[in-house]
Amino acid sequence: MDQESIVYGCIKDISHMQHDMIRRQANRKALLTLPKADEWPYLSQDMFAIPKSELGLDNYQTEVMHFGASYKAVEYEWGLWVKKFEDLLNNMYWISAVVHLETELMGTHTFTWESTLDGHSPGAGISYVRCEWTQENSFL
Repeated sequence: MDQESIVYGCIKDISHMQHDMIRRQANRKALLTLPKADEWPYLSQDMFAIPKSELGLDNYQTEVMHFGASYKAVEYEWGLWVKKFEDLLNNMYWISAVVHLETELMGTHTFTWESTLDGHSPGAGISYVRCEWTQENSFL
């Protein structure tokens, strides 16, 4: 049996600020820019619940864009996956992002990106973001 890895999480943005529509539309555009099919390790549109562009009553204060996918041992190419994810984040408005990586042999890992300013703006880079990870249930 092959090693399965599960990747899931969410990207959060403030939705009660001025210019909500601009932020929502930019984030939607960034997600729709992802390929439908991607090269390994893939990061594609199909793994995201892409939010609607219009404002609705479905969010209280935070816009939550969640995602998830099953991979064959993605932990061995994790650096490439994280690079693709950070490229996506760099094209979005957000205040935080969390990625959970569940592996059969290496346990569960949680990666967190938090903007140290009032939120990330597209093109601002990832250099000022605090990123941390935790690990649970390792069999090593």
